[in-house]
Amino acid sequence: MTKILMVCLGNICRSPLAEGILKSKLPSNSYFVDSAGTSGFHSGSAPDPRSIDIAQKNELDISQQKSRPFRAYDLEEFDFIFVMDKANYDDIIRHTKTEQERQKVKLILEYPGSQIKEVPDPYYGGEDGFQYIYTLLDDACSYHSNQLIKRG
Repeated sequence: MTKILMVCLGNICRSPLAEGILKSKLPSNSYFVDSAGTSGFHSGSAPDPRSIDIAQKNELDISQQKSRPFRAYDLEEFDFIFVMDKANYDDIIRHTKTEQERQKVKLILEYPGSQIKEVPDPYYGGEDGFQYIYTLLDDACSYHSNQLIKRG
């Protein structure tokens, strides 16, 4: 089974959406998708209501997810770690011990054709920000799911 981890700061806005979107695009018998935050501030909390709402508008249910902090062990446990922005990327890279672990960590929007390299944090914005990041993440997850499925 291929294991994929989505990471943002608090694990309540961006990474729960990314988890839900990617799960919807991959067969669950071959792929395990989870999410975490580099900050444990929201540990145990459900996703932000605005993330839940935008997911529901797109026929996804992320309401049962619970925030958890990123653990150094995740670098061993997961095959791919997609992060939402450079600050979280740098935080995760600091935990790596080997080149193999570093190679697992990627910015989710770094793929051919993407004009933007970081998913902005919508936490302090309005509903439009959540729709915008949903669209960014849906495009990124479509690309990455196709790449993962091609790899087998």
